[in-house]
Amino acid sequence: MKIIVTGGAGFIGGNFVHLMVNTYPEDQIICLDKLTYAGNMETLQPVMDKPNFQFVKGDIADRPFVYQLFEDVKPDVVINFAAESHVDRSIEDPGIFLQTNVIGTGVLLDACRKYGIQRYHQVSTDEVYGDLPLDRPDLFFTEETPLHTSSPYSASKASADLLVMAYYRTFKIPATISRCSNNYGPYHFPEKLIPLMIANALNDKPLPVYGKGENVRDWLYVEDHCKAIDLIVRKSRVGEVYNIGGHNERTNLEVVKTVLRELGKSEDLITYVTDRPGHDMRYAIDPTKIHRELGWLPETKFDDGIKKTIQWYLDNKSWWENIISGEYQNYYEKMYANR
Repeated sequence: MKIIVTGGAGFIGGNFVHLMVNTYPEDQIICLDKLTYAGNMETLQPVMDKPNFQFVKGDIADRPFVYQLFEDVKPDVVINFAAESHVDRSIEDPGIFLQTNVIGTGVLLDACRKYGIQRYHQVSTDEVYGDLPLDRPDLFFTEETPLHTSSPYSASKASADLLVMAYYRTFKIPATISRCSNNYGPYHFPEKLIPLMIANALNDKPLPVYGKGENVRDWLYVEDHCKAIDLIVRKSRVGEVYNIGGHNERTNLEVVKTVLRELGKSEDLITYVTDRPGHDMRYAIDPTKIHRELGWLPETKFDDGIKKTIQWYLDNKSWWENIISGEYQNYYEKMYANR
């Protein structure tokens, strides 16, 4: 098969590209990425020389470019990871999230409609469901949970999901959607919670924690997520939504303390900062459907996954140290310096 993976130089997309290139040497993997601040060619270095891999730089919202790519490649499968994905950035500048996450998805769907594909898969997020109360640990997001967004980011992802299902129903595009909980693992951009805390702790810098750190997230090791998407694309029914969760709920403060403990650093580095607007309290996914229909279960417990993740950041300092300099550092100062 010829598989276009959009956003394949990012965190989850990059891990997915590694999995696909190495697991399916008979398939051709075409990575399309705009290489914005979160896209990193160094993430793709391990597969750049593989004969079944090709990198193409471009914007999914650029209609003539996308149409030409489909004309040239004639893909069988399109998997859309490409997205602006940081909630804080969406509060700062919602427009770029609408452009990439909504318009870009629409362009890809139009290209699929025009040129034909066997499967289009949209990688979404549990944030489209809003949040759950901390005092109801019995509640979980299912695929039937109503969409109830809290940020421009989650609203843009929900909009894209609705567009995908509309194209499935109206134009019979063979589409699926997956909604995942918080991912962690190798190649995670350093503005996100876990890699940020690892980097700061290693440099003995303050670890900024929003509010009281009570917000709960369900953590999913990125390789487990990638295997689930592969299963959905190859085995599932079209027109379906699948929730992918890790059954690894932790408060943000618990996560930060785990990182400090693993690195042998003092909890005195924790600094509490003003909470962000509309901060969701708890995310928790019920992955019963994907387990029942496709046999998927997460393989990695959080305590094991966090050890592997920290070791990767220790072994690959040059990867994240290069990112921390420059534009990201300016953004970091703006977000946390005066809170």
